[in-house]
Amino acid sequence: SRKGVSAAEKRTRLLDYFHETLTFHKLQELEKSVPKEKGIVQQAVKDVLQSLVDDGLVTVEKIGTSNFYWSFPSAVQQAKNAQLQNLEAELNRIESTNAALESKIQEAAGGREDSTHRQEMLKELQEAEARDAQYQTELKQYSDNDPSLIEAQKKYSQIAKEATNRWTENIFTFQSYCVDKFMVDRQEFNRNFNIPEDLDTLP
Repeated sequence: SRKGVSAAEKRTRLLDYFHETLTFHKLQELEKSVPKEKGIVQQAVKDVLQSLVDDGLVTVEKIGTSNFYWSFPSAVQQAKNAQLQNLEAELNRIESTNAALESKIQEAAGGREDSTHRQEMLKELQEAEARDAQYQTELKQYSDNDPSLIEAQKKYSQIAKEATNRWTENIFTFQSYCVDKFMVDRQEFNRNFNIPEDLDTLP
């Protein structure tokens, strides 16, 4: 059986249709022409179109009683650039947060014994890593069809990977410190701080 068209491919095909025609369209017109021209089933056109509108890639304006849709390549590039700038700003903020948390963990590894404080730091680390993963996913969505954005994705993925590995090494350092200085059982340490047994650096 023939494999269905993915949601991402449908978005790309519909956006291509706008850029090839370079004119305004009503939904009814799109539902008639797009299935034939781009292989998107009629029932899916409306949902795909709305997703592009929601992401700012297609513009809609009501004129009289009808909605007219259009998209030009220059406007799409501006929308992608704006989204990329927002993601870069958020990644920079996360990097700053990670640096501050890393400094706190290093201080804790120097002899602080406030376990509640250390647990809070580990929780903040997990939340920062989750946010980082979320923004990496969003960055990939906007870079699927743009070589320059793909390079940016690779760059920030590497930054995120290195930051995550630094955090993991800091946790191992702190763990070893407590085991050696306070004779704490390593497995008991992991249970107290909710550290998974298979925690390891990323290859």
